[in-house]
Amino acid sequence: MDLAISTHWNAFRHGSGSGLLDEILAAGFGNIELGYDTRLHLIDGIRQYVKDGRIRVKSLHNFCPLPSNAHVAHPEIYELACLDRNLRLCAVEATARTIETAADLGASTVIAHAGNVAMRRGTHKLIKLAQKGHTETARYQRIKMKLLLRREKAAAPYLAALTESLNALLPLLEQTGISLALENLPSWEAVPTEAELETLLKQINSPYIGYWHDFGHAVIRDNLGFISHIHWLRHLQPWMKGMHLHDVAFPAADHLMPPHGNAAFEQFREFITAAPALVLEPAPNTPLSAIIHARDFFNNLLQH
Repeated sequence: MDLAISTHWNAFRHGSGSGLLDEILAAGFGNIELGYDTRLHLIDGIRQYVKDGRIRVKSLHNFCPLPSNAHVAHPEIYELACLDRNLRLCAVEATARTIETAADLGASTVIAHAGNVAMRRGTHKLIKLAQKGHTETARYQRIKMKLLLRREKAAAPYLAALTESLNALLPLLEQTGISLALENLPSWEAVPTEAELETLLKQINSPYIGYWHDFGHAVIRDNLGFISHIHWLRHLQPWMKGMHLHDVAFPAADHLMPPHGNAAFEQFREFITAAPALVLEPAPNTPLSAIIHARDFFNNLLQH
């Protein structure tokens, strides 16, 4: 399988789509995911490279291109699970534009963050305690349990809102043949959890709505004691549209390139090799040498 790279790595430093893609091609990648910070003026150059057969766009990360009224590039400037109907409609409309752009560029998948439960945040407290090696303490377990219970009580209307948004987008997905894949996020406040997503995907029962597995985010959730990474990857694999690959330094420093983290990629080789799409997702300004090393690491993993 050809490994793609997210343009989130370098989009911020280019004023043209051709310049952005020339850097990626020079790094040895022929496949890309367009990141959520892809500005509109970059699209024409990218479209021309696609037309010329010089690059293949595999996926787009919502919202892409960046909405003209957005003051900052962020995947949650709008939320499909938002309880405010007007804001939720903004999320649906912006996602529809991303889906149309994906169809225009020959991509197969749009990746989306669904949103968050509005509640007192607890994940950051757990991360700070984990950094000090306190994950087995009574205090850690008490904070985690309170977080889980508060979220469980509040989650239902957000899941209903998300379902409404997905049903609104389904006709466009069917028309274009694009899949919308909901990404797992590192915090417990995020919507949906793995169990909620499994239930949701069974209810919707559409080949055009699925799951995007972010490997680093799952490692963080496992590190904090929220989930068993391998258990939920196995459960959600039937709906998986692709995978973001990046490393994590315990407990929650992600978007590193291996071997600069602690993720046990070798233990997940069967899932990585079976993924429909693989996207390397380095942090912006990651040195090219680290990206080449990561590309070689995964190519070797896939071949053995």
